[in-house]
Amino acid sequence: MHPLILATLAGTVVTLLASAVLRGKAYAGFVGVLLTIHTLVVVGLADEAVALMPVFVWLQTALFVHLLMLVWARLRPWWYRAFVSIPAHYFMAATFLAIPWAVASAVGLPPYGWWLPFVAAGLGVVQSLRSSIEVVDLVLDGESLPELQRTTVRRRSVRRHTTTGEPLRLVQITDPHLGPFMSEERLRGICQRAVDADPHLVLLTGDFFTMEGRGSAGSLARALAPLQALQGRTFACFGNHDLEAPQAVRDGLSAVGVKLLVDEVADAETPLGSVQIVGLNHVWSGRSEHFAEVFARVPSSGDRLRLVLLHDPGGFKHLPVGQADLVLSGHTHGGHVGLLSLGLNWTSIGAIARMPDHGFWGRNTDRLYVHRANGHYGFPLRVGVPSEESVLHVHRG
Repeated sequence: MHPLILATLAGTVVTLLASAVLRGKAYAGFVGVLLTIHTLVVVGLADEAVALMPVFVWLQTALFVHLLMLVWARLRPWWYRAFVSIPAHYFMAATFLAIPWAVASAVGLPPYGWWLPFVAAGLGVVQSLRSSIEVVDLVLDGESLPELQRTTVRRRSVRRHTTTGEPLRLVQITDPHLGPFMSEERLRGICQRAVDADPHLVLLTGDFFTMEGRGSAGSLARALAPLQALQGRTFACFGNHDLEAPQAVRDGLSAVGVKLLVDEVADAETPLGSVQIVGLNHVWSGRSEHFAEVFARVPSSGDRLRLVLLHDPGGFKHLPVGQADLVLSGHTHGGHVGLLSLGLNWTSIGAIARMPDHGFWGRNTDRLYVHRANGHYGFPLRVGVPSEESVLHVHRG
């Protein structure tokens, strides 16, 4: 048997057994699914990787160490992330992208270009560690659209926002997912740049942790510390992962003065007038009924701008019509894998789920902006979908 295959199979068995004993069946089941797919791809491509054997051995070792160390989940120092966590995520993502080549090899076809997914994953590492800094113009023109559809948005790349004027200036922070790709230092830098932009409001739309982030006490408060400079201008809602550790999220937000809205409304005074902010809790089922109940007890905003914080953009179609001037969402990480870097709108999530996963959308007179997110979780890397760090200019047409 090929040495790489033998080592991969042995490591998989050891990792699964250790995960089951040290953390339990649920975690072992999660690891088992990941490693089964990964191992099948490695088996399919082992003969092609002979020249890169030392690199593959290092990456495979990093993957096993990373999964084992999640038994004691906590945020790790930079050297551990650089030599273990990020290489592990890279290798896992590359093998997932290489599934078509592994299938070709398994049925006896030559896997030409088998290295392409490994190159794509390398580019994904860069995109996962950097943010695209932009100014985004959103025009609320009041036009009634007959069905959910993408609408026009203008993006302007800048190093720092310095413009003042009529638009309402918002910074949205969403899905930072403190973990291997989002250290406390990186998120603190994002928050500091948000403060430096001097926005009217900073709105946080959930999913602050990963498994590692939840294991480090006080991590969220330390990462969001710069937002203390914007007391009274910062509001947040829960994301789906926040419901796994709601008290840790509450404590972290409260420590820096961010007001958490859970099916609640708040009024914010800005230089452009009063703005009503509705924060919706994350629910998976019965969303139409849940949202209808919330808006039934939230008074109409009248002529005031109404902003709605809704973590999952899939819930947009369930909102009562005419209740939201602008909904801000995240959750999809911009589609995660796609062709946005090439100027095309296609993404894997949008193709599979057929839901708004990035950009500006409209239904009736309501508008939705889906932020590509500051971080990511789930699929190991972003590929072709850069993370976003933007100032939103909201124009009322």
